Parts: sequence; structure tokens; C-alpha cells
Amino acid sequence: MKNILLNLEDRSGKNLYRQIYELLRDDILDGSLEKGAKLPSLRKLAEGNEISVTTVEAAYEQLLVEGYIESRPKSGYYVADTIQAGVRNAEDPKSTFEPVAGQGTDRKVATQERPAIYDSESFDFAKWKKCMNRVFNECEHMLQTEADPQGEPSLRQELASYLYQSRGVKCTADQIVIGAGTQQLTMQLARILKEIGIRDAASETPCYGPIRQILRSEGFPVIEVPVRDNGIEIEKIPTERPLLVYVNPSNQFPSGAVMPVGRRYDLISWAEENGSYILEDDYDAELRYRGKPIPAMQGLKQGGRVIYLGSFSSTLFAAIKISYMVLPEELAEIFEKNKSKYAQTCSKAEQLCLAFYMESGYYYRHIKKLRRIYSSKLSVAMNMFAEEGEMIEAIDSQSGLAIMLKVHTDMSADDVCRIAERSGLIMRPINDLCTADTQLVYFYFYRVPEALLKMLTKQFITRLKGKKNV
Repeated sequence: MKNILLNLEDRSGKNLYRQIYELLRDDILDGSLEKGAKLPSLRKLAEGNEISVTTVEAAYEQLLVEGYIESRPKSGYYVADTIQAGVRNAEDPKSTFEPVAGQGTDRKVATQERPAIYDSESFDFAKWKKCMNRVFNECEHMLQTEADPQGEPSLRQELASYLYQSRGVKCTADQIVIGAGTQQLTMQLARILKEIGIRDAASETPCYGPIRQILRSEGFPVIEVPVRDNGIEIEKIPTERPLLVYVNPSNQFPSGAVMPVGRRYDLISWAEENGSYILEDDYDAELRYRGKPIPAMQGLKQGGRVIYLGSFSSTLFAAIKISYMVLPEELAEIFEKNKSKYAQTCSKAEQLCLAFYMESGYYYRHIKKLRRIYSSKLSVAMNMFAEEGEMIEAIDSQSGLAIMLKVHTDMSADDVCRIAERSGLIMRPINDLCTADTQLVYFYFYRVPEALLKMLTKQFITRLKGKKNV
């Protein structure tokens, strides 16, 4: 399309990024830019209006995350097909409003079409499509049969090799079980443990709640054990009966604490002495931004007391619900005898695609890219909160997808999260740790495009301060 000349006011009190965003948004809403219309490239719009490409990119990114425009690979930016002209108040065409980031003008449609925050740089779908094409070209005959209840052998083989190289996990493909999410795998694990007489559990507190809830739903009484800076307090775990102990040793949720190697050996020794098992949840432990990733507990000893749990949803994309657990040989044999009772819940095509993706070296390079991107985002977020002052304290775990924030306010953690949502950020309350004047929330910084992270974080801080007495 032809270039767009923007009427930018140097003294309007708004920065250029915001002016560009609002002018294009208004043209989309009143129908001047029709749905499906192609927008100028970043460089063309920048040159035509004598502004920087970075400024235009920030404006486009905001329009993108709010659902006004869409990006088409190798083609450019287009007005979203879901936007309808004339959505402003018909009686007052000049009425103004402040759209909530991620919702656009039609909340129902925008929610369905685009998440509140989405960083298109975090995953290269072109390589995934290439591997999926291989599935349809080379594995058509395999798609005519049901998936292996344990997971496709090719994926389990690739995974066994990768886990040894990247996390120090020692296993064969026969010890790996693939499933649609860690919660589903935990259900299978609970049933295996019942066969050997383990019907009780303990977990760190606080912890990732859904795993604890699954264990309870399977009839396991769960004893909550406090967490210190060096991990779970082993001395407070009961010893009168065998247990399953659920821990996050490499990136404790939500504190980010790392269990030192000495404490890891202590916990394994405790399990050996008590005939118990450890469920090591290694969620997002590959994403460590200072130094090398910490090796998994599973590979420390050959005693077979550690069950390793992992997921691809944190490193690929959320819609791919492929997770895995590595069973000690004793438990793997029990699963083998009973696996005919289970149906595989993961798409066979996606499993094969992931196997090709790993075989081609794409996954390893993708992880390296994520570490670089997310490390930069983490630094931006930490610097923003450090500049804020005393109201917000950010806890830097130097890893993972989120950081814990201590917000010194008398409003509730839920209110803090609602303010974050209005600012285009995703936060979740950590209610177990909140007090009357200090609220704890988990901030998922990885979801925010870096071009917007500083601006949206500043917007959140400003709004939070404005409501500090609520």
C-alpha cells in the first residue's frame, strides 16, 4: 500500500510511539483503514515521517498485542480481519476510551484470536512447519495407527539423549513416559505408586499448586513442608512411612531458590533410607541466564529414587501440551505391565514433529535463543523495579519465565494483578505468602515483547502508586 503520512505533534505531551499507535488505531476503528488492509513496512513508515524505525516498531507491537493488526510471515503487517469499522460510539464519533491491552475493541473476539501478550520472537514457527511437513511426507503410514501409550519411540529416544546432554539425566527411552501435561502424568504416577504401597505425599510449601491438588484428588494425603533458601526442610519430612516428596530443586516455585548439591544428596539419602521417592519437577530449569544450567537431581546417584518431571510448554509454545516423566527402572517396569490400560493423550503427529525438531538440532538452538531473549527481558524488568524505589521489591532468580514481586501495599494481591492486567502485564497472586501490608505476585515477564516491556512496566508502576491507598 501507499505510505501513511502521520500528523505528529512534537509538543502534544505524548511520545511519538504513543501518537503513532493512537493515530493508526483511530483510523482502524473508524474504517479509514479497512480490515485486511496492508500497512507500510516499518522502514517505509519511518522514512516517510522522518522518525526512527524503533519508534514505529514499538507502535506496531502495541497494535499487534491489542489485536488491531496482525503479522503475516514474509508478507508484513495487516489490519486484523476481526476488526470492524465504526465500533466507536455511534452517537459520539469523537468519544475516547483507553483499551485494555490485549482486548482490543471486541473483547470476545480479541480474547479468542490473540492472547493478552504475545512475543512473536519467542518461537520460529517456520521451522516447526518444516518438521510437520516431514511428518506428513515421511510418516503418513504411522498416522493411520494410534499413538503409543508410553509416547512415540523416536521422541523418547531423542529426549533421552537431550536430557543427558543438557540436564545430566541418566535414562533410557524405555524409562520415559510422554503425556499431555504434568498433571496428567502425575495422575499416572500416583496409580503406579499405589501398586507398591506408597499412598502418602509431602510437598514444598508454597509450591506449584496443581501437582499437589492432583495428588490429593488421587487419595494421597499431602503434608506441606516449609522451604528455606536452600530448599525443602528435609528434617521436617515424616519418616514413619514411605512417601512421594514433590520438590523443585533447580528453580523453586515461586521463590526461585536453588537447592545446593549437598542438600540434594541429603534428600536422596533420606529417600533411600525411608523407601520413598522424590518427584523432581524441573520445569523451565533449562532457562538459566547466569552461568550454566544446574544439573538435575536425577543424575546424581544411581539409587533410582528420583522421578524426573519436565515439559515442553515452557520452551516451545503453550498450545503444545507435551510433557514427560523419567521413571526409575522399578517403576518403569510397573508402567510397562499396565500401559495397555492407558490411552496416549498427546497428538501422535505433534510427537513425531517434535522428534524431527530435536533430531534436526532446532530445539537446542531454540533454547540458546530463548536464553538470550529472556535474559535481556529479565534485566530490563529488574532495572525498572530497582528504579521504582521501596514499594516493589523484585526477587531475581536468574532463571525461568517469571519473577516474584513483593509489593508493599495494603491492597490485595488480586488487586495488584488486576492493575497489571490493565497495563498489559500478566501477574498471578501468591496468596500463601501475602500479609496485611505486603503482597506477593508472580510476574511472567517472558510474555512481553522487549520493545514494550519498559513502557508497560512503567505504566503498571504508575497505576499502582496511584492506587496505593486503596
